[in-house]
Amino acid sequence: MGSIPRVSVVSGTRTAVPAAPLTKHLELLRMGERTALIYSDETCNIQVSYAELEARSNSTGRAIAAHARPVGPNRDGDFVIAVCMQPTHNTLLSLLSIWKAGAAYVPMEPSFPQGRINHILKDSQPSLVIYDDSANPNMFANSGIPAISFEELTLDASSLPSDRLGASEMLAPSLVDSIAIVLYTSGSTGIPKGVRLSYSAICNRLWWQFRTFPYSDTESICVWKTALTFVDSVCEIWGPLLHGRTLLILSKETTRDPQKLVRVLSENENRFVERLVLVPTLLQSILMYVSLNPSQRPLQRLKLWVCSGETLSKDLASRFFQYFGEHGYKLANFYGSTEVMGDVTYYVMEKTAQLDIFPTIPIGAPLDNCAVYLLDEEMNPSRESEPGEVWVAGQNLAKGYVGGQAPEKFCDNPHAAHPDFSRLYRTGDFGILYKGMILFAGRTDSQVKIRGHRVDLQEVERAVMGVQGVEKGVVLCYGLDRGNPEILAFVTISPTARLNERRIENALNDALTSYMIPQVIVIESIPLLVNGKVDRQALLKMYENTNNNDDATISLEIDYTGVRTEDRAKAQALFETVGEVLGRAARGAISVRAGFYELGGNSLNSIYTITRLRDKGYYIEISDFIGAASLGEVLQHLNTNLNDTRDSDRPKFNVVSMRDDHREEIIEMIVSSFYEKAELEQFLRHEINTRDYAHCISACWKPLLEAGLSVVLEDGSGSPVAVALNFDARDEPDIELAGGLAKIMTFLEYVESSVRDTMLPEGKGAILHSFMMATESTLTSGDNVAAIQALEVATMNIARKRRFLGVFTTNTSPLTQQLGTDVLGFQTLLDYQINQYVDSNGDRIFGEAPDGMRAIVCWKPVE
Repeated sequence: MGSIPRVSVVSGTRTAVPAAPLTKHLELLRMGERTALIYSDETCNIQVSYAELEARSNSTGRAIAAHARPVGPNRDGDFVIAVCMQPTHNTLLSLLSIWKAGAAYVPMEPSFPQGRINHILKDSQPSLVIYDDSANPNMFANSGIPAISFEELTLDASSLPSDRLGASEMLAPSLVDSIAIVLYTSGSTGIPKGVRLSYSAICNRLWWQFRTFPYSDTESICVWKTALTFVDSVCEIWGPLLHGRTLLILSKETTRDPQKLVRVLSENENRFVERLVLVPTLLQSILMYVSLNPSQRPLQRLKLWVCSGETLSKDLASRFFQYFGEHGYKLANFYGSTEVMGDVTYYVMEKTAQLDIFPTIPIGAPLDNCAVYLLDEEMNPSRESEPGEVWVAGQNLAKGYVGGQAPEKFCDNPHAAHPDFSRLYRTGDFGILYKGMILFAGRTDSQVKIRGHRVDLQEVERAVMGVQGVEKGVVLCYGLDRGNPEILAFVTISPTARLNERRIENALNDALTSYMIPQVIVIESIPLLVNGKVDRQALLKMYENTNNNDDATISLEIDYTGVRTEDRAKAQALFETVGEVLGRAARGAISVRAGFYELGGNSLNSIYTITRLRDKGYYIEISDFIGAASLGEVLQHLNTNLNDTRDSDRPKFNVVSMRDDHREEIIEMIVSSFYEKAELEQFLRHEINTRDYAHCISACWKPLLEAGLSVVLEDGSGSPVAVALNFDARDEPDIELAGGLAKIMTFLEYVESSVRDTMLPEGKGAILHSFMMATESTLTSGDNVAAIQALEVATMNIARKRRFLGVFTTNTSPLTQQLGTDVLGFQTLLDYQINQYVDSNGDRIFGEAPDGMRAIVCWKPVE
């Protein structure tokens, strides 16, 4: 007699969950003056205690209720408050205040396209919009919904009581089944739908987390880094706060840059940050970055790493354990969606050997009070080792979508063995039960995960078809199985339309968020199958054959002209590596004449390039790479010996104190370095004259000489080739400037003063301010980098000799920024987005600057 085949139904542990809304649990903590929130930016360094958070959220909750009550609930009977704010301590205060008022919050990114903002407001029907100064109030002006800035709301709340709200003061009583959050995610129809998450679903997810991954006694600080519009933010924020931990709020700029994120996490290791939630793409970037300096081995205190939102590959998991080892480190793979409170299954790895047990890394087993059903088309459970569609039941389920949309996604469970499992949610994924664990087996529809965000390809396709001049368009996803997915849009265009790939991508910025914008590929015609349907495999094969992908032969245009025969092997390694890293971003042929940055490179993927070259046995200093004018120059520095990466031909500079006879050469260097090349000057050139720099230097020349802190580099003939103008930061002269140069100096004082006056030592003789650096215009790119490094070393030597505590400077050039952080070891105290600056007249004088242009305020302590 044969055994009975096992069916694919898996349940988590049944356990009791606290029933009170989250606000009640927070009130019961009674943490008093213990720090709840930490946030710092260019204007503030804030710590908020639990007592302050409680009091302020009570009074602000009363103010929110007063503004929202006249509008009333939406069509679902929910009071919803929209929040359009960047992540700060004020954002957290707003969210908690909304809950105190008896409402749910629906987050929106200030960077969302207007169309997405309009859709969310129209669909969710909030009673109020709260926004901060990063959002444009005009985005809400035509919605008919009242909007109030956080500053105005705070002013209203200042005169209101700070004790707990009574039931009569709330918009609606906060019950276990009340809606707490509405999150918008793409749906199978291609139209974003609002998911209604209840307190009970959030509590079930959180208390499972507390039992399965308890906070250690030493884990005093946790980080919030995930976007508020993403469901993982719910557990990142409220998990630590419900356990009396301190929440460190990271800026969006920090979370986007692995280098900055590693630095911030490393700086807080002594504050016992021990867990991190991230998508596999970010984990990959972090591991690549830390491999550049293996001797430093940062992040050793981070014991729990949780991956979700994308496929976690075995290769990436293997690299994780290669770096961290197998002594107390956990790598967890979570699976779920917004409709099931983010996570519904999990699998934890602690040893490399676990990677050999399954063909792929499992999405695991269900959380407490949840069940997973793998069903066939007739809704019957599939047999073990056979694929079935993933359906979920249990206490993690959302209450449905706003307005009751897509009712077919939530239905009665014909297999329910308990009332708690009476409803099913259809995920749209396939899964296989294998050795008691569930393996992910692909999607059933057009939805994919890109950098942790769910993207509906139909929504992207509709946006592509909405671009004037596009005749036909097909949107596909490539590389999902490799863990590095790309959205591709194959389009045909009207013969009369003046369109190309770049123009179409630019047009999509107004309709799609950044992670949804596809790579556009213009083709002559869409290939069809014999039945008339689009031949999707032919399109993907076309892309694979004509583009550089990790598993495909490089087909970017590579030109070896000018490469010596003896250098052919390392040129091939360099050119192919550049192609691998840049991929779709590559602009032009890869050759000895091409510059890395001209081809589409940036400071972060330069690090990726150096890392991959090391994997192939070729080494180069970061300063040599980023200072090279062309790949031919990179080739000269590339070496197969790790201990021989410095060039013996590096220029030798004489370091001398600045003298009065250097004046004319220094003015000339300042003009050529700043007026002709500087980042800020390009936006105000019509307001700047070269004589303005001469006036600036002349006005502060005598104080500079008297201070004796400035240095000049001279070449072998004694001619000045570089200068560092330095002041005591607490003893700088007041100089009168006019025009565009005055505006630039005012901006620099604006960003520097917020750091200097709040974060650095007080008193004269404490801070050496590196005011200006300039180099002679005839220096090569490599010599220019070497000169800047020599100036930095000389300035640090002066600071040490004169007993300063450290060197303080601001960089707006990507080159000096990367030199400062990657080579010279400066700490970033402020990373400011230049186009956000508003001067005293209310003008955004750098408004045309791209978002990626930053002012980095740095500090390096004297050792």
